[in-house]
Amino acid sequence: MASPGSPTRPPTISDVARAASVSRTTVSHALNGLGKVDPRTRERIKKAAAELGYRPNLRAQRLRRGQAKAIALASSMPFAVAGGPSRLGFYMEVAASAAETALLHDYALVLVPPVQSGSALYSVDIDGAIVVEPDENDVAVAQLRERGLPYVALGRQVSPSPGDDAPYVDLHGGPVAELLLAHLREQGARHPALLIGAGARHSAVDARAAFERTAAEHGWAPLTVTAPEEGGEQAGYDRCAALLAEHPEVDAVCALVDAFAVGAVRAIHDSGRRIPDDVMVVTRYDGLRARTCEPPLTAVDLQLDRAAAEAVELLLHRLTEPAAATADAVPAPAPRIVARASSLRAGVTEPG
Repeated sequence: MASPGSPTRPPTISDVARAASVSRTTVSHALNGLGKVDPRTRERIKKAAAELGYRPNLRAQRLRRGQAKAIALASSMPFAVAGGPSRLGFYMEVAASAAETALLHDYALVLVPPVQSGSALYSVDIDGAIVVEPDENDVAVAQLRERGLPYVALGRQVSPSPGDDAPYVDLHGGPVAELLLAHLREQGARHPALLIGAGARHSAVDARAAFERTAAEHGWAPLTVTAPEEGGEQAGYDRCAALLAEHPEVDAVCALVDAFAVGAVRAIHDSGRRIPDDVMVVTRYDGLRARTCEPPLTAVDLQLDRAAAEAVELLLHRLTEPAAATADAVPAPAPRIVARASSLRAGVTEPG
């Protein structure tokens, strides 16, 4: 008969029980943190398991506990703005950090494609989810609620329905827009325009409000235009081209979605204007598009890695301590502007 740990048979819980001189139940309780096991016995069992090379059956554990030990990352944002052809955008940056944090807590992360309709979230075995920047009447939120699954939001929900006001990590929608607008003003903008998505995500809603406040304060015309998210760069191009034709006085475009900003850059070039001398361009997310655009785009470091980690911690707190009070909002780290050639005019320096 093969010995425990031999190449022909992996060690079992019975092998650990014999090595530690305890019952199988005691081994199970000790390794799974269940029941009342004397600390010295628990350490003896862990040592025996390590020496034998025993690995618990995770599937069996999940079945016993009624848990999937998995959480989902979901959003209704189309890949045209969240990832693009390279799939290396906003959504992917959030996913990388969320997966790492989840794994530290022995949870797997399930990356769900953009939830537009259908049954994207009905078929995955998960304990809960993080919804990235939910739109108004968000379909991902609706599917999670129908399944009775807890969720948290990365970015606040706009006008949630009763019962939909889940905890969230605050991505500072208003302050981010204020940072970008202050930078444009410092660089000499007098006729800026705001280009946002046509939906009602917090980033667009808060940016519009911030722009209207700033415009009133500095005597700007509150010129805000929208484009459909699913149109990506081409939608940004089309809307900016029309904007410049209708309002030739525009000297700066704050295109909140980075895909729109890249399209806006092309439209400005095609109109015969120079960036940044004639028209400056800034965007919200300091991702691959912002860094590789020509010229490189001024953007905001949202510190998404830390914000995503906060969202995972917030969700796991809801899962492990459902009766405990959970904060309505957890602030993400403070955003900071990353100034680049798309808005830095010669002879103008940033204050401070």
